[in-house]
Amino acid sequence: MKAAIITGIGQISVETVPDPKCEDREVIIEVAAAGICGTDLHILEGEFAPSLPIIPGHEFSGKIIEVGKKVTEYKVGQLVAADPSLFCGECFYCKRARGNLCLNWNAIGVTKPGGAAQYVAAPVKNLYLLPPEIDVKDAGLIEPLSCAVRGYDVLPRIPGSNYLIYGSGTMGLMMMELARRNGAATVSMVDINKERLETAKTLGITRVATSANDFETEYGWDVVIDCTGNKAAIQDAIGRTMPGGTFLQFGVANLGTKIEIDPFWIYNKEITIAGSMAVLQSFDRAGDLLASGVLKPDVMISHRFGLDDYMKAVDMFKNSIGRKMTIEPNKL
Repeated sequence: MKAAIITGIGQISVETVPDPKCEDREVIIEVAAAGICGTDLHILEGEFAPSLPIIPGHEFSGKIIEVGKKVTEYKVGQLVAADPSLFCGECFYCKRARGNLCLNWNAIGVTKPGGAAQYVAAPVKNLYLLPPEIDVKDAGLIEPLSCAVRGYDVLPRIPGSNYLIYGSGTMGLMMMELARRNGAATVSMVDINKERLETAKTLGITRVATSANDFETEYGWDVVIDCTGNKAAIQDAIGRTMPGGTFLQFGVANLGTKIEIDPFWIYNKEITIAGSMAVLQSFDRAGDLLASGVLKPDVMISHRFGLDDYMKAVDMFKNSIGRKMTIEPNKL
């Protein structure tokens, strides 16, 4: 099969590699589409993945073409998406139902061969059977949406709250849509990319700006969410949290990034600072939300490429062009 491979730091090639083997409790999926996200850039920069080379692609969906000897729940021809998380189920955190903090954490497309290939193997327990409302080529959106759902699991979902979101990329837009589903009174968004802000306006956000200084507010915001991972944005965002409010670090910063925090301010104003890591018992819920119409795939996905254009898609993503980029490995 053909696959995109991160062969070294900053190096990607499309090569012919052996087809994946199907273990007893796995299926082989013919990949319809695989999304590119910030995690892929971190892997390309030498972070996250313990070793290279690796086939990336942790946001994927497709058709089952082979089932393992002990698989009875699924059959060839069914359309599925797969949670890429591979928790060990045995460590200290897994036993506390915190598999996303697993001490032996692995993930398809991060530490195991992923969906940026014609075929990928996935465990039965990770599969989500697509309902007819979801196009298989859009179903890669379920994984990032499941991360956003996990983010809301750690937030105080209080109706009538005012939200401020930094970053109007795919994840910022998803967090915006979920804020509205959770009873937000207003949702404001900050991004230096004016073109991306136009998409947020199209989707009906309350207000947008290239700096939070452009917003008039007496107290700050009940909930502030960083979806950028950018040091300057995070430093600015956390200070916009109102007394009694919550700041969520959702964007993935580079390893070693540091910001300044005033402990007395956190104490005196009862600020809650929360983090949200990947997916945790949220994949199926995200699939059901996508089926319900919480997102508009034709808005979220701005570009679709064949496998040979993987590097082009990555470069566009790096330069904040468009929104979600998807790869269709079997596109003719």
